[in-house]
Parts: sequence; C-alpha cells; structure tokens
Amino acid sequence: MDKDMGEKTLSRKVAIVPGAIRGIGLEIARELGREGAHLVLPTYDWLDDLPFMKAALDELGVRYVEFHADLREEREARNVVEVAKEEFGRIDILINNIERGGWPVVHGPYTEEQWRLEWETTVDAKWHLFKNALPHLKKTCGCVINITSIAGLVGRSGPAGLVFNDGYSAANRAVSALTEQWAREGAPEVRVNEIQLGFFETRHGPATRGWGILSDEERQAILDHTLVRRVGRPQEVAKAVSFLVKECPFMTGATLRLDGGYLLGGERVPPMPEGVVEPGEPTFGGTIPPGG
Repeated sequence: MDKDMGEKTLSRKVAIVPGAIRGIGLEIARELGREGAHLVLPTYDWLDDLPFMKAALDELGVRYVEFHADLREEREARNVVEVAKEEFGRIDILINNIERGGWPVVHGPYTEEQWRLEWETTVDAKWHLFKNALPHLKKTCGCVINITSIAGLVGRSGPAGLVFNDGYSAANRAVSALTEQWAREGAPEVRVNEIQLGFFETRHGPATRGWGILSDEERQAILDHTLVRRVGRPQEVAKAVSFLVKECPFMTGATLRLDGGYLLGGERVPPMPEGVVEPGEPTFGGTIPPGG
C-alpha cells in the first residue's frame, strides 16, 4: 500500500480536514486520501459516525490521525496544528470545512445561544485554524479552501428562506470577505480559495432533518429554483476540492460556486421571437436621408 500511495499526486502531503466524520467532509477526506495525502481529522460531534469514517479510510489504506477538538477554542485549533507537525512533520492543505447553521423550520427564531454558536463555529473556528496553520503553510507553499454556503448571498429569502437563517447567512458572508483577505496575507506562497455550496444531499438536502420537515411543495420549489433541477452530491464537492488543490496554481482569492445554478433563479431562457422588422426597414432612429 505504501508503494501505491507513493505514486499518487498528493503523496505525503498533509491535509487538515475538520468535519470529516460524515457527509461532504468525509468525501473530501477520502478524495485527498486516495491521492496519497496524510490526514489530520479533528472531530467534535456526530460521534456515532466515527466507526464508519475510520472504516472508510482504513479501507483505502490512508494514513490519518483523528482526535476530539472544539475549534471554537483557539488553543484547541493550535493543538490541531501541533498534532499535524508532530505526526507528519508538515502542513500542506487546510480544508476549512466547519460550520453550524440552524434551519428556520427546525430551530425557529434565534436565541442568543444559537446565534453565537453559529458564528463561533462558522467564522471563529475557521479563523483559529487559518492563523495557526499559516506559518507552516507558507513553508510548504500550501493552500487553503474555505467551504461556505450561498446563504451568504441569498439570505433568508425565496425558497431558501426556510433553510438559511439570518445569522448563518451573515457568517458565510463574513467568511467570503476573509477568503479575499487571507489570500492577501498568504501571498505569494499560500493560495486561499473558497467553494460556495448550494443544496447538497447531506447539507441542506434530503439526508438532513430539516428537509423532511419541508412540505413536498417547499422541497420542489428549491429544486425548481435550481437550474440543474437536483441537489448536489458530496462527491462533487470532493472533486472540486481536488481540482483547486492540484490544478489551480494561479488561482487565489477566488470563489468557485457549486450550487447547480440556484443563484441564477432557475428561470429558463424563452425562444427568440421572430421580431417585426421587415427586410430593408431601418431598425433604429427612423428614416435615413439619401447618402446619410
């Protein structure tokens, strides 16, 4: 297995991937692991899924270290970086896949506790990881990918208004601003980009509690608002991450929107009308004098 892994594109690169215990985070970890990366996987909740995560990575023969960390606490984020250095000696990739967002149809109006939880998890935790990892990423000319949501653009409006709450939207908008700022701070050694997600199977989609609360009409309205008429798959995010990590050395401070066209609103383009202008008829400004 070591020989096989040594032939991979990301052989012996070291990636920090929070939120890898399930869903999109797990698919990202598997994709990077298949390419030979060693993984540092801080986990916090959904611990019932931990055996499945380990089995999935063990099956691939991936080298990884998993441990509990509350990344809202700066000292614990610092420890994640220290563990990466102790275990693998370097840091090449930071996938900032950590967030918290309560659906309006699930949680209702905000409480002070929920507001702070979403901000601290979605913004503060990413900041803690970035600022502690940056000096090490500069040494390896590494890269950072912030995983965010189109909630930062659409807010609590339209069909998404039952899914994206105000604080979650504000937090994601803040991370988008940080993506650009961190790209400046990381340059020229470190690239910092963002993947902005729409509705996915395991994030704001069918595999979540909130999706089941929506009526058939409300779910269909979300799909009708999405140009490709479906939700995304976790594997599609993992492929986008791989693309940014491996194939985009000239891209930094940029956002890759992966939303199936939700932001465009799902409107179709009508057929082009025949028009009423006759052949030879002046089309603008009336008649033209001879020789004009």
